[in-house]
Amino acid sequence: MSARQRLSRVLQSSPLGPSFLRARARLAQPRSGALLAFTRFLGSLPSRRLRTLLAVRVLGMEIDPTAILYGWRDIREPSRVRIGAGSVIGFDATLDGREGITIGADVNLSSEVAMWTLQHDPSDPEFASRGGPIVVEDRAWISFRATILPGVTVGRGAVVAAGALVTEDVEEFAIVGGVPARVIGSRPRELRYDLTEDVPWFV
Repeated sequence: MSARQRLSRVLQSSPLGPSFLRARARLAQPRSGALLAFTRFLGSLPSRRLRTLLAVRVLGMEIDPTAILYGWRDIREPSRVRIGAGSVIGFDATLDGREGITIGADVNLSSEVAMWTLQHDPSDPEFASRGGPIVVEDRAWISFRATILPGVTVGRGAVVAAGALVTEDVEEFAIVGGVPARVIGSRPRELRYDLTEDVPWFV
């Protein structure tokens, strides 16, 4: 349980706690909504270099200068998203950084990948959120429209097949697919490709 969730539970048990939480949520909504709208606007800019510059300088993302971000759909809590050297984030990605996302070096996220670090707890009477950070280690490949759920680590060199739903950690160099994702193969360990070659500047 995160510090934010622990504080919420303590406040809920105090006499004025629920009122305080409701007021805080109402005050946070305009700021949260404005930031989400702004990040979506930045994701639609036609220049990759400009998007990356603004993501670092304005949104506070930690992006290696050699990483490539195509136009994204949604980035939440961008200051808690870190992208390593030579990694490529495909078109229309959703990166939910509320609990933290760390993407290693030479990682390939294909188009429309979604990473969610928080989700609602269906067994909680208050429909509270629960989650954890996502880590994608070096040279992993997350394919088209795959979804990574909270608390998952995708190991070095692993592959997540298109459309997969990943609910558990993925071992190094494993290939997983399906809903929920299961091991369907393995990958060679001698990987030498360079993802940043011949990428046009304007996308």
